[in-house]
Amino acid sequence: MGRRPVTVRLARWSAEHPWRAIALWVVFVAVCFVGGSAAGLNEATDEDQAIGEFGRAQLIVDSGGFDRPATENVLITARSGSLDQTAAKAAAQDAADRLRQVDGVASIGTPMPSRDGSALLVPITMSGDPGTAGDRVQPLRDTTAKVQDAHPQLRVEQVGGPSIDKALDDTLGKDFKRAELLSLPVTLAILIIAFGALIAAGVPVLLALSSVAAAMGLSTLASHLVPATDTTASVILLIGMAVGVDYSLFYVRREREERAKGRSGLDAVEIAAETSGHAVVVSGTAVIISMGGLLLAQDAIFSSLAVGSILVVAVAVIGSLTVLPALLAKLGRWVDRPRVPLLWRLTAPRTGRSARPRFWPAVLKPALRAPVATLLISVALLLALAAPALGMKLKFPGPEDVPRTTAAMQAYDRLTAAFPSNGTSHTVAVRAPAEQADRVRAALTDLAGRTATDPLFAPAEADGPEIQVSADRRVSVLEVATPHASRSDEASRSLHELREDLVPATLGGIPGVEYAVGGGVAASEDYAAHIWAKLPIVAAFVLALTFLVMAWTFRSVVVALTSILLNLLSAGAAYGLLVLVFQSTWAEGLLGFTSMDAIVTWLPLFLFVVLFGLSMDYHVFVVSRIREAVDRGMPNREAVAHGITSSAGVVTSAAVVMVAVFSIFATLSMIDFKQLGIGLAAAILLDATIIRAVVLPSVMTLLGDANWWAPRFMRRRTVVAPAVEPPPAPAPELVGAR
Repeated sequence: MGRRPVTVRLARWSAEHPWRAIALWVVFVAVCFVGGSAAGLNEATDEDQAIGEFGRAQLIVDSGGFDRPATENVLITARSGSLDQTAAKAAAQDAADRLRQVDGVASIGTPMPSRDGSALLVPITMSGDPGTAGDRVQPLRDTTAKVQDAHPQLRVEQVGGPSIDKALDDTLGKDFKRAELLSLPVTLAILIIAFGALIAAGVPVLLALSSVAAAMGLSTLASHLVPATDTTASVILLIGMAVGVDYSLFYVRREREERAKGRSGLDAVEIAAETSGHAVVVSGTAVIISMGGLLLAQDAIFSSLAVGSILVVAVAVIGSLTVLPALLAKLGRWVDRPRVPLLWRLTAPRTGRSARPRFWPAVLKPALRAPVATLLISVALLLALAAPALGMKLKFPGPEDVPRTTAAMQAYDRLTAAFPSNGTSHTVAVRAPAEQADRVRAALTDLAGRTATDPLFAPAEADGPEIQVSADRRVSVLEVATPHASRSDEASRSLHELREDLVPATLGGIPGVEYAVGGGVAASEDYAAHIWAKLPIVAAFVLALTFLVMAWTFRSVVVALTSILLNLLSAGAAYGLLVLVFQSTWAEGLLGFTSMDAIVTWLPLFLFVVLFGLSMDYHVFVVSRIREAVDRGMPNREAVAHGITSSAGVVTSAAVVMVAVFSIFATLSMIDFKQLGIGLAAAILLDATIIRAVVLPSVMTLLGDANWWAPRFMRRRTVVAPAVEPPPAPAPELVGAR
């Protein structure tokens, strides 16, 4: 007999030395977590994240070494009717006097009236690091609240970057706390329903949480090679819980199934390692390949997400091959304790005729009896669902997409209405030799004058344009405001007018000049162009390597090709559904959002690799069961029926967990997370139902023995079936006429 697969050898050693394996895993997780905490996080800089012309503008501004302190404003408006100027000035003076006494306030500016006299603005300059201003702004907000109490006839509000950041952090903090509080009990509840026993339900969660902890530490260490961003930890948690629970489900269900057939604990673990363990390795490799594709985006954000995801998947795979067999061997039949009476009766593994399922054979009937018609209808429906994706538009969310449930955002709306130049703006950054500084200033002044009469831009300030010049006179910066929302077509046209006409016309003739137009609108447009350019490269890499892995794993070119096509169909349907929901308005009331008529810029690329990776989990597991049956000599149609029905329970359980957890993200306030949650949940639901229960069996039934075709060099010399008992004969209604 040949040498046993490495998954079996690892599992056997762990099962024979459970305490050693468990202790080694605990030490590994602790060392990773503590080591990462000690090393500290290396965060990506502006230079790391520079994309397109927006990135060049940011780097030019940074090279000027400007002192750019955090600023706040006290906005004074009437509660109704016109503003009483005398009362407003008195409130402004009161606010200035009080705020000068607050620690963290560097200076108070002269109150500025709006053009229409509807508001009075008191500018505030904060001291200290601008990056931490949001953490230090609360005393200023408390003081402004006291001014409001002293002048109840007026509306006195504080608004500015730090106060908005503080309000958003508070909102997001509450959102994530609610999501965390919901996700763990929801996951446990679904697993208890799936297993009917508390310990069996707890094992997958334990492995997933420990994998996340270890990956967090490893990603912190890795940040010194690939700088991290503030989204990395959230993605590690999201992906880690998904794959950690999935892999454990596959393994534990197979081990329980073999024990129910009368296998000893060690034999059951070995068989689970040889079958489900092998599927875990293959699916983990597919996820790692998908996530690795993000590195080709040449983007600090995606590179950070790729590293974090790869690490947590690799750790989850290692855990499922080492500590999981040890836990199962040590627990033995205790893994099925304590039992939940009714649920245990429904979910306990069975053998013989009582093990024959009824629901899934009924679902599979159309695919097995009329595969051509079933395939055509199901693919047509999925393509129809995917069709709206052809009209997908990408944009960054703007201030207008932030929920208006906070006082800071309500004040922001009143601020931009009264003072349009405080809303959306473009940053014109110029670098030139110091001796050209006067010509640069004159050109920027001319530029400001040209925009002042253009309806695409905000009216000029009464005291002329404010041009910042660096100490060495080499860098100059002008903010050009537009009264239009950052995502509007007018804001986009104003950006292109600056980039293509106004800026080259005014600055192009200066010797040695370098210029770029940045700002929020530019960031959105440039990043969308970056995503569209990189998506085909990333997709080609993921498709090619996944094809090779699947072809070599199953020794079949046909299986590899159908895997790719089915996953593309699933991803396309998810894209289409995302566009239907979020580029329209019909779901606004249902999901609690305001349509931005676009998809968040970074989402399609990230969604593609995540969906492609996670979908492979189910595909590998299902096709592995089909291949097992074929290798034991079962005819193709019966093998397809057996493989899908025998794996349906675990695939359904894993899918329900992921759909439930991802759906929780759709309840968060920010549009980014709503789109991410709906996109992931919808794709997993489609994949686990229509793709795996309708399209896959139709294709494999239609292809018959051609499923397993491969060139001679890829074919197996010998086929050794896993040491498992033959399954019960398929239900007669599934066999049908050939």
